[in-house]
Amino acid sequence: MYVSESRASTPAVASPAVARGGTRRPGRRSAVASTVLALGAVSLITDVSSEMVTAVLPLYLVTGLGLSPLGFGLLDGVYNGFSALVRLVGGHLADRGGRHKRVAVLGYGLSALCKPLLLAVHTLPLIGAVLAADRTGKGLRTAPRDALISLSSEPQARGRAFGVHRAMDTTGALLGPLAAFLILRQAAEGYDAVFTVSFCVAAAGVLVLLLFVPSRVRQEGAARAGGAVRGGTGWGTGGGAGPAAGPAGRGAGGGGDAPRASLRAAVALLGRRELRGLALCAMALGLATVSDSFVYLMLQRRLGVPDRWFALLPLGTAAAFLLLAVPLGRWADRVGRWRVFVGGHLALLLAYGLLLSHLRGGFLPYAVLALHGTFYAATDGVLMAAAAGSVPAELRSSGLALVQTGQAAARFFCSIAFGAAWTAFGDRSALSGAAVALLASVLLSIRLRPAEKLS
Repeated sequence: MYVSESRASTPAVASPAVARGGTRRPGRRSAVASTVLALGAVSLITDVSSEMVTAVLPLYLVTGLGLSPLGFGLLDGVYNGFSALVRLVGGHLADRGGRHKRVAVLGYGLSALCKPLLLAVHTLPLIGAVLAADRTGKGLRTAPRDALISLSSEPQARGRAFGVHRAMDTTGALLGPLAAFLILRQAAEGYDAVFTVSFCVAAAGVLVLLLFVPSRVRQEGAARAGGAVRGGTGWGTGGGAGPAAGPAGRGAGGGGDAPRASLRAAVALLGRRELRGLALCAMALGLATVSDSFVYLMLQRRLGVPDRWFALLPLGTAAAFLLLAVPLGRWADRVGRWRVFVGGHLALLLAYGLLLSHLRGGFLPYAVLALHGTFYAATDGVLMAAAAGSVPAELRSSGLALVQTGQAAARFFCSIAFGAAWTAFGDRSALSGAAVALLASVLLSIRLRPAEKLS
Protein backbone atom coordinates (compact mmCIF):
# COMPACT_ATOMS: atom_id res chain seq x y z
CA MET A 1 0.00 0.00 0.00
CA TYR A 2 1.39 3.36 -1.01
CA VAL A 3 1.12 5.77 1.92
CA SER A 4 3.99 8.17 1.52
CA GLU A 5 5.68 10.38 -1.02
CA SER A 6 9.37 11.00 -1.19
CA ARG A 7 9.14 14.11 -3.36
CA ALA A 8 9.23 16.75 -0.67
CA SER A 9 8.95 19.66 -3.06
CA THR A 10 5.23 19.03 -3.62
CA PRO A 11 3.07 18.51 -0.53
CA ALA A 12 1.09 15.35 -0.99
CA VAL A 13 -1.39 14.49 1.74
CA ALA A 14 -1.85 16.20 5.05
CA SER A 15 0.29 14.66 7.73
CA PRO A 16 -1.08 14.49 11.26
CA ALA A 17 1.15 17.43 12.19
CA VAL A 18 -0.27 19.58 9.43
CA ALA A 19 -3.82 18.50 10.27
CA ARG A 20 -3.17 19.88 13.77
CA GLY A 21 -2.05 23.17 12.33
CA GLY A 22 1.67 22.42 12.40
CA THR A 23 4.26 23.14 9.72
CA ARG A 24 5.84 20.48 7.58
CA ARG A 25 9.59 20.45 7.73
CA PRO A 26 11.37 20.53 4.37
CA GLY A 27 12.66 17.19 3.19
CA ARG A 28 10.30 15.17 5.39
CA ARG A 29 8.16 12.47 3.91
CA SER A 30 4.47 13.29 3.82
CA ALA A 31 2.38 10.41 5.14
CA VAL A 32 -1.29 9.91 4.49
CA ALA A 33 -3.26 11.22 7.46
CA SER A 34 -3.91 8.67 10.18
CA THR A 35 -7.65 9.37 9.90
CA VAL A 36 -7.57 8.23 6.26
CA LEU A 37 -5.76 5.02 7.21
CA ALA A 38 -8.14 4.31 10.11
CA LEU A 39 -11.17 4.84 7.87
CA GLY A 40 -9.50 2.67 5.25
CA ALA A 41 -9.21 -0.12 7.81
CA VAL A 42 -12.89 0.25 8.72
CA SER A 43 -13.87 0.13 5.05
CA LEU A 44 -11.62 -2.88 4.44
CA ILE A 45 -13.28 -4.89 7.20
CA THR A 46 -16.78 -3.73 6.27
CA ASP A 47 -16.24 -4.54 2.61
CA VAL A 48 -15.21 -8.09 3.49
CA SER A 49 -18.65 -8.39 5.10
CA SER A 50 -20.70 -6.64 2.42
CA GLU A 51 -18.94 -8.26 -0.54
CA MET A 52 -19.47 -11.71 0.94
CA VAL A 53 -23.19 -11.03 0.62
CA THR A 54 -22.94 -9.19 -2.71
CA ALA A 55 -20.95 -12.04 -4.26
CA VAL A 56 -23.62 -14.66 -3.58
CA LEU A 57 -26.76 -12.52 -3.63
CA PRO A 58 -27.43 -12.63 -7.41
CA LEU A 59 -27.11 -16.42 -7.48
CA TYR A 60 -29.08 -16.80 -4.25
CA LEU A 61 -31.97 -14.70 -5.55
CA VAL A 62 -32.07 -15.85 -9.19
CA THR A 63 -31.15 -19.52 -8.74
CA GLY A 64 -32.03 -20.22 -5.12
CA LEU A 65 -35.29 -18.24 -4.89
CA GLY A 66 -36.14 -18.31 -8.61
CA LEU A 67 -36.51 -14.56 -9.19
CA SER A 68 -36.82 -13.29 -12.76
CA PRO A 69 -34.30 -10.76 -14.11
CA LEU A 70 -36.97 -8.08 -13.62
CA GLY A 71 -37.48 -9.09 -9.99
CA PHE A 72 -33.75 -9.13 -9.43
CA GLY A 73 -33.45 -5.77 -11.15
CA LEU A 74 -35.97 -4.31 -8.68
CA LEU A 75 -34.06 -5.69 -5.71
CA ASP A 76 -30.71 -4.67 -7.14
CA GLY A 77 -32.07 -1.18 -7.72
CA VAL A 78 -33.10 -1.06 -4.08
CA TYR A 79 -29.72 -2.41 -3.00
CA ASN A 80 -27.74 0.16 -4.97
CA GLY A 81 -30.09 3.12 -5.10
CA PHE A 82 -32.16 3.27 -1.93
CA SER A 83 -29.36 5.08 -0.13
CA ALA A 84 -30.08 8.06 -2.38
CA LEU A 85 -33.07 8.83 -0.19
CA VAL A 86 -31.01 9.29 2.97
CA ARG A 87 -27.62 10.58 1.81
CA LEU A 88 -28.60 14.22 2.13
CA VAL A 89 -29.99 13.52 5.59
CA GLY A 90 -26.76 11.81 6.61
CA GLY A 91 -24.67 14.65 5.21
CA HIS A 92 -26.78 17.27 6.96
CA LEU A 93 -26.67 15.48 10.32
CA ALA A 94 -22.91 15.10 10.06
CA ASP A 95 -22.31 18.77 9.24
CA ARG A 96 -24.39 19.99 12.18
CA GLY A 97 -21.89 20.23 15.00
CA GLY A 98 -19.25 18.26 13.11
CA ARG A 99 -20.80 14.90 14.03
CA HIS A 100 -19.23 12.99 11.17
CA LYS A 101 -18.13 10.02 13.25
CA ARG A 102 -21.45 9.62 15.07
CA VAL A 103 -23.43 9.49 11.85
CA ALA A 104 -20.90 7.10 10.31
CA VAL A 105 -21.19 4.76 13.32
CA LEU A 106 -24.98 4.81 12.98
CA GLY A 107 -24.74 3.91 9.29
CA TYR A 108 -22.18 1.14 9.71
CA GLY A 109 -24.11 -0.30 12.66
CA LEU A 110 -27.43 -0.39 10.80
CA SER A 111 -25.87 -2.20 7.85
CA ALA A 112 -24.26 -4.75 10.18
CA LEU A 113 -27.59 -5.53 11.85
CA CYS A 114 -29.20 -6.27 8.47
CA LYS A 115 -26.86 -9.17 7.65
CA PRO A 116 -28.44 -11.78 9.98
CA LEU A 117 -31.93 -10.66 8.93
CA LEU A 118 -31.28 -12.13 5.48
CA LEU A 119 -31.45 -15.54 7.18
CA ALA A 120 -35.05 -15.00 8.19
CA VAL A 121 -36.63 -13.58 5.00
CA HIS A 122 -37.47 -15.49 1.83
CA THR A 123 -40.03 -13.39 -0.05
CA LEU A 124 -39.46 -10.49 -2.42
CA PRO A 125 -41.06 -7.76 -0.23
CA LEU A 126 -39.22 -8.80 2.95
CA ILE A 127 -35.87 -9.19 1.17
CA GLY A 128 -36.41 -5.78 -0.37
CA ALA A 129 -37.11 -4.28 3.06
CA VAL A 130 -33.90 -5.73 4.53
CA LEU A 131 -31.83 -4.55 1.57
CA ALA A 132 -33.43 -1.10 1.84
CA ALA A 133 -32.43 -0.91 5.52
CA ASP A 134 -28.90 -2.02 4.65
CA ARG A 135 -28.61 0.66 1.98
CA THR A 136 -30.04 3.21 4.39
CA GLY A 137 -27.02 2.50 6.56
CA LYS A 138 -24.72 2.97 3.59
CA GLY A 139 -26.44 6.21 2.69
CA LEU A 140 -25.98 7.57 6.20
CA ARG A 141 -22.30 6.72 6.47
CA THR A 142 -20.83 7.44 3.03
CA ALA A 143 -20.86 11.25 2.95
CA PRO A 144 -19.58 11.69 6.55
CA ARG A 145 -16.80 9.20 5.90
CA ASP A 146 -15.71 10.90 2.68
CA ALA A 147 -15.94 14.29 4.39
CA LEU A 148 -13.55 13.08 7.10
CA ILE A 149 -11.12 11.93 4.39
CA SER A 150 -11.21 15.25 2.53
CA LEU A 151 -10.99 17.38 5.68
CA SER A 152 -7.90 15.51 6.90
CA SER A 153 -6.11 15.78 3.51
CA GLU A 154 -4.51 18.64 1.62
CA PRO A 155 -6.54 19.74 -1.43
CA GLN A 156 -3.82 19.24 -4.02
CA ALA A 157 -3.48 15.58 -3.07
CA ARG A 158 -7.06 14.58 -2.29
CA GLY A 159 -7.09 12.25 -5.27
CA ARG A 160 -4.26 10.26 -3.73
CA ALA A 161 -5.89 10.25 -0.28
CA PHE A 162 -9.13 8.90 -1.70
CA GLY A 163 -7.10 6.47 -3.80
CA VAL A 164 -5.40 5.07 -0.70
CA HIS A 165 -8.75 4.73 1.07
CA ARG A 166 -10.39 3.09 -1.95
CA ALA A 167 -7.44 0.71 -2.31
CA MET A 168 -7.86 -0.41 1.30
CA ASP A 169 -11.61 -0.63 0.78
CA THR A 170 -11.07 -2.75 -2.31
CA THR A 171 -8.76 -5.11 -0.44
CA GLY A 172 -11.86 -6.02 1.51
CA ALA A 173 -13.76 -6.38 -1.74
CA LEU A 174 -11.13 -8.92 -2.81
CA LEU A 175 -11.27 -10.88 0.42
CA GLY A 176 -15.07 -10.90 0.69
CA PRO A 177 -15.89 -12.99 -2.40
CA LEU A 178 -12.98 -15.31 -1.61
CA ALA A 179 -14.36 -15.87 1.89
CA ALA A 180 -17.84 -16.50 0.47
CA PHE A 181 -16.41 -18.98 -2.04
CA LEU A 182 -14.59 -20.92 0.67
CA ILE A 183 -17.66 -20.97 2.91
CA LEU A 184 -19.89 -22.23 0.10
CA ARG A 185 -17.45 -25.05 -0.58
CA GLN A 186 -17.25 -26.15 3.05
CA ALA A 187 -20.62 -25.42 4.66
CA ALA A 188 -23.64 -27.65 4.17
CA GLU A 189 -26.01 -24.66 4.45
CA GLY A 190 -23.76 -22.36 2.47
CA TYR A 191 -25.86 -19.21 2.15
CA ASP A 192 -26.84 -19.17 5.84
CA ALA A 193 -23.19 -19.55 6.83
CA VAL A 194 -22.16 -16.69 4.52
CA PHE A 195 -24.74 -14.33 6.05
CA THR A 196 -23.74 -15.30 9.61
CA VAL A 197 -20.03 -14.78 9.09
CA SER A 198 -20.76 -11.53 7.25
CA PHE A 199 -22.53 -10.17 10.34
CA CYS A 200 -19.60 -11.03 12.62
CA VAL A 201 -17.12 -9.29 10.33
CA ALA A 202 -19.35 -6.20 10.02
CA ALA A 203 -19.55 -5.94 13.80
CA ALA A 204 -15.75 -5.97 13.96
CA GLY A 205 -15.65 -3.06 11.51
CA VAL A 206 -17.96 -0.98 13.71
CA LEU A 207 -15.70 -1.71 16.69
CA VAL A 208 -12.61 -0.48 14.82
CA LEU A 209 -14.48 2.70 13.85
CA LEU A 210 -15.41 3.38 17.48
CA LEU A 211 -11.90 2.77 18.80
CA PHE A 212 -9.55 4.25 16.20
CA VAL A 213 -11.28 7.00 14.20
CA PRO A 214 -11.21 10.41 15.95
CA SER A 215 -14.54 12.01 16.74
CA ARG A 216 -13.50 15.32 15.18
CA VAL A 217 -11.00 16.37 12.54
CA ARG A 218 -9.26 19.67 13.18
CA GLN A 219 -9.98 21.83 10.16
CA GLU A 220 -7.06 24.26 10.14
CA GLY A 221 -5.61 22.55 7.09
CA ALA A 222 -9.00 22.38 5.45
CA ALA A 223 -9.55 26.06 6.18
CA ARG A 224 -6.40 27.00 4.33
CA ALA A 225 -7.51 24.67 1.55
CA GLY A 226 -10.86 26.39 1.29
CA GLY A 227 -9.21 29.69 0.47
CA ALA A 228 -7.12 28.01 -2.21
CA VAL A 229 -9.91 26.20 -3.99
CA ARG A 230 -12.96 28.39 -3.61
CA GLY A 231 -12.80 29.69 -7.13
CA GLY A 232 -11.20 26.66 -8.71
CA THR A 233 -12.93 23.86 -10.49
CA GLY A 234 -13.54 20.62 -8.68
CA TRP A 235 -12.44 18.85 -11.84
CA GLY A 236 -8.97 20.33 -11.67
CA THR A 237 -5.86 19.34 -9.86
CA GLY A 238 -7.02 20.72 -6.53
CA GLY A 239 -5.66 24.22 -6.86
CA GLY A 240 -6.89 27.36 -8.51
CA ALA A 241 -7.84 30.81 -7.35
CA GLY A 242 -10.60 33.21 -7.94
CA PRO A 243 -13.71 34.65 -6.41
CA ALA A 244 -16.11 32.50 -4.51
CA ALA A 245 -18.64 30.87 -6.79
CA GLY A 246 -22.27 30.58 -5.85
CA PRO A 247 -24.28 31.45 -2.81
CA ALA A 248 -22.48 29.03 -0.54
CA GLY A 249 -19.05 30.20 -1.58
CA ARG A 250 -18.39 32.61 1.28
CA GLY A 251 -16.60 31.54 4.37
CA ALA A 252 -15.21 28.30 3.04
CA GLY A 253 -12.18 28.88 5.10
CA GLY A 254 -14.10 29.01 8.33
CA GLY A 255 -14.35 32.79 8.76
CA GLY A 256 -16.98 34.71 10.62
CA ASP A 257 -19.46 34.54 7.71
CA ALA A 258 -19.04 30.79 7.25
CA PRO A 259 -22.22 29.06 6.03
CA ARG A 260 -24.28 27.29 8.68
CA ALA A 261 -25.13 23.65 8.16
CA SER A 262 -28.74 23.35 7.00
CA LEU A 263 -30.63 21.55 4.27
CA ARG A 264 -31.26 24.91 2.58
CA ALA A 265 -27.55 25.73 2.58
CA ALA A 266 -26.78 22.26 1.21
CA VAL A 267 -29.20 22.64 -1.70
CA ALA A 268 -27.85 26.16 -2.30
CA LEU A 269 -24.49 24.56 -3.07
CA LEU A 270 -25.94 23.67 -6.47
CA GLY A 271 -25.63 27.37 -7.26
CA ARG A 272 -21.92 26.68 -7.67
CA ARG A 273 -21.33 26.02 -11.34
CA GLU A 274 -18.58 23.45 -10.79
CA LEU A 275 -20.57 21.38 -8.29
CA ARG A 276 -23.74 21.60 -10.37
CA GLY A 277 -21.92 20.40 -13.46
CA LEU A 278 -20.31 17.59 -11.51
CA ALA A 279 -23.66 16.43 -10.11
CA LEU A 280 -25.31 16.51 -13.54
CA CYS A 281 -22.50 14.51 -15.11
CA ALA A 282 -22.60 11.91 -12.33
CA MET A 283 -26.36 11.54 -12.80
CA ALA A 284 -26.20 11.25 -16.57
CA LEU A 285 -23.47 8.63 -16.46
CA GLY A 286 -25.19 6.77 -13.62
CA LEU A 287 -28.29 6.32 -15.80
CA ALA A 288 -26.21 4.14 -18.12
CA THR A 289 -24.08 2.29 -15.55
CA VAL A 290 -25.23 -1.32 -15.44
CA SER A 291 -25.08 -2.94 -12.02
CA ASP A 292 -22.06 -5.10 -11.23
CA SER A 293 -24.34 -8.07 -10.57
CA PHE A 294 -25.73 -7.95 -14.11
CA VAL A 295 -22.20 -7.82 -15.52
CA TYR A 296 -21.27 -10.95 -13.57
CA LEU A 297 -24.50 -12.74 -14.56
CA MET A 298 -23.82 -12.00 -18.23
CA LEU A 299 -20.27 -13.28 -17.93
CA GLN A 300 -21.52 -16.45 -16.30
CA ARG A 301 -24.05 -17.06 -19.08
CA ARG A 302 -21.61 -16.34 -21.87
CA LEU A 303 -18.86 -18.54 -20.46
CA GLY A 304 -20.97 -21.18 -18.74
CA VAL A 305 -19.32 -20.56 -15.36
CA PRO A 306 -20.50 -23.18 -12.80
CA ASP A 307 -22.52 -21.82 -9.89
CA ARG A 308 -19.82 -22.72 -7.35
CA TRP A 309 -17.32 -20.42 -9.12
CA PHE A 310 -19.68 -17.49 -9.52
CA ALA A 311 -18.63 -15.85 -6.25
CA LEU A 312 -15.08 -15.47 -7.60
CA LEU A 313 -16.03 -13.21 -10.52
CA PRO A 314 -15.99 -10.00 -8.42
CA LEU A 315 -12.35 -10.76 -7.56
CA GLY A 316 -11.27 -9.66 -11.03
CA THR A 317 -12.95 -6.28 -10.67
CA ALA A 318 -11.61 -5.83 -7.14
CA ALA A 319 -8.05 -6.78 -8.14
CA ALA A 320 -7.93 -4.18 -10.92
CA PHE A 321 -9.51 -1.57 -8.63
CA LEU A 322 -6.94 -2.30 -5.91
CA LEU A 323 -3.96 -2.05 -8.25
CA LEU A 324 -5.10 1.13 -9.98
CA ALA A 325 -6.88 3.17 -7.27
CA VAL A 326 -3.77 4.93 -5.94
CA PRO A 327 -1.98 5.44 -9.31
CA LEU A 328 -5.11 6.84 -10.95
CA GLY A 329 -5.82 9.01 -7.91
CA ARG A 330 -2.32 10.50 -8.15
CA TRP A 331 -2.67 10.89 -11.90
CA ALA A 332 -5.99 12.70 -11.44
CA ASP A 333 -4.27 15.15 -9.07
CA ARG A 334 -1.69 15.88 -11.77
CA VAL A 335 -3.54 15.91 -15.10
CA GLY A 336 -7.06 16.83 -13.98
CA ARG A 337 -9.81 14.83 -12.39
CA TRP A 338 -12.18 15.44 -15.31
CA ARG A 339 -10.01 13.55 -17.77
CA VAL A 340 -9.57 10.56 -15.49
CA PHE A 341 -13.27 10.49 -14.60
CA VAL A 342 -14.39 10.45 -18.24
CA GLY A 343 -11.66 7.96 -19.14
CA GLY A 344 -13.04 5.56 -16.54
CA HIS A 345 -16.44 5.55 -18.22
CA LEU A 346 -14.80 4.91 -21.57
CA ALA A 347 -13.18 1.83 -19.99
CA LEU A 348 -16.64 0.68 -18.88
CA LEU A 349 -17.98 1.25 -22.40
CA LEU A 350 -15.19 -0.96 -23.76
CA ALA A 351 -16.14 -3.66 -21.23
CA TYR A 352 -19.73 -3.54 -22.54
CA GLY A 353 -18.39 -3.89 -26.06
CA LEU A 354 -16.43 -7.02 -25.17
CA LEU A 355 -19.50 -8.58 -23.53
CA LEU A 356 -21.51 -7.88 -26.69
CA SER A 357 -18.82 -9.11 -29.08
CA HIS A 358 -18.58 -12.60 -30.48
CA LEU A 359 -15.03 -12.98 -29.24
CA ARG A 360 -14.21 -16.20 -27.46
CA GLY A 361 -11.29 -17.39 -25.44
CA GLY A 362 -9.94 -17.45 -21.92
CA PHE A 363 -8.85 -13.82 -22.10
CA LEU A 364 -12.43 -12.48 -22.25
CA PRO A 365 -13.37 -12.62 -18.54
CA TYR A 366 -10.00 -11.19 -17.52
CA ALA A 367 -10.31 -8.32 -19.98
CA VAL A 368 -13.90 -7.49 -19.00
CA LEU A 369 -13.19 -7.62 -15.26
CA ALA A 370 -9.96 -5.61 -15.64
CA LEU A 371 -11.83 -2.87 -17.51
CA HIS A 372 -14.61 -3.01 -14.94
CA GLY A 373 -12.10 -2.47 -12.13
CA THR A 374 -10.38 0.31 -14.08
CA PHE A 375 -13.74 2.07 -14.33
CA TYR A 376 -14.13 2.09 -10.55
CA ALA A 377 -10.53 3.10 -9.89
CA ALA A 378 -10.86 6.08 -12.25
CA THR A 379 -14.25 7.30 -11.02
CA ASP A 380 -15.10 6.39 -7.42
CA GLY A 381 -12.52 8.24 -5.35
CA VAL A 382 -11.83 10.72 -8.14
CA LEU A 383 -15.47 11.84 -8.06
CA MET A 384 -15.31 12.61 -4.34
CA ALA A 385 -11.93 14.33 -4.65
CA ALA A 386 -13.37 16.54 -7.40
CA ALA A 387 -16.50 17.38 -5.44
CA ALA A 388 -14.56 18.23 -2.26
CA GLY A 389 -12.76 21.04 -4.07
CA SER A 390 -16.06 22.82 -4.74
CA VAL A 391 -17.56 22.59 -1.25
CA PRO A 392 -16.68 24.62 1.88
CA ALA A 393 -15.48 22.65 4.89
CA GLU A 394 -18.56 23.52 6.96
CA LEU A 395 -20.82 21.85 4.36
CA ARG A 396 -18.46 19.15 3.17
CA SER A 397 -20.67 16.15 4.02
CA SER A 398 -23.76 17.82 2.55
CA GLY A 399 -22.00 18.77 -0.67
CA LEU A 400 -20.57 15.30 -1.22
CA ALA A 401 -24.00 13.84 -0.43
CA LEU A 402 -25.57 15.95 -3.18
CA VAL A 403 -23.34 14.39 -5.80
CA GLN A 404 -23.69 10.90 -4.34
CA THR A 405 -27.49 11.23 -4.18
CA GLY A 406 -27.82 12.07 -7.85
CA GLN A 407 -25.53 9.24 -8.87
CA ALA A 408 -27.21 6.66 -6.61
CA ALA A 409 -30.70 7.65 -7.78
CA ALA A 410 -29.63 7.35 -11.41
CA ARG A 411 -28.18 3.89 -10.84
CA PHE A 412 -31.39 2.87 -9.08
CA PHE A 413 -33.42 3.66 -12.21
CA CYS A 414 -30.79 2.02 -14.43
CA SER A 415 -31.04 -1.27 -12.52
CA ILE A 416 -34.82 -1.35 -12.83
CA ALA A 417 -34.77 -0.40 -16.51
CA PHE A 418 -32.02 -2.91 -17.34
CA GLY A 419 -33.82 -5.72 -15.51
CA ALA A 420 -37.04 -4.93 -17.35
CA ALA A 421 -35.23 -4.77 -20.72
CA TRP A 422 -33.47 -8.10 -20.03
CA THR A 423 -36.81 -9.74 -19.19
CA ALA A 424 -38.56 -8.33 -22.27
CA PHE A 425 -35.83 -8.42 -24.93
CA GLY A 426 -32.95 -10.55 -23.65
CA ASP A 427 -29.59 -9.75 -22.10
CA ARG A 428 -27.77 -8.75 -25.30
CA SER A 429 -30.43 -6.28 -26.39
CA ALA A 430 -30.54 -4.78 -22.90
CA LEU A 431 -26.76 -4.33 -22.79
CA SER A 432 -26.73 -2.87 -26.30
CA GLY A 433 -29.17 -0.22 -25.17
CA ALA A 434 -27.05 0.49 -22.10
CA ALA A 435 -23.92 0.86 -24.23
CA VAL A 436 -25.62 3.37 -26.55
CA ALA A 437 -26.91 5.28 -23.52
CA LEU A 438 -23.45 5.33 -21.93
CA LEU A 439 -21.86 6.70 -25.09
CA ALA A 440 -24.51 9.42 -25.27
CA SER A 441 -23.99 10.23 -21.58
CA VAL A 442 -20.22 10.56 -22.06
CA LEU A 443 -20.77 12.98 -24.96
CA LEU A 444 -23.30 14.95 -22.89
CA SER A 445 -20.89 15.10 -19.96
CA ILE A 446 -18.14 16.44 -22.21
CA ARG A 447 -20.51 19.17 -23.33
CA LEU A 448 -21.44 20.01 -19.72
CA ARG A 449 -17.79 20.14 -18.68
CA PRO A 450 -16.77 23.24 -16.69
CA ALA A 451 -15.25 25.98 -18.82
CA GLU A 452 -11.90 26.08 -16.96
CA LYS A 453 -8.94 24.65 -18.84
CA LEU A 454 -7.10 21.88 -17.06
CA SER A 455 -3.37 21.55 -16.95
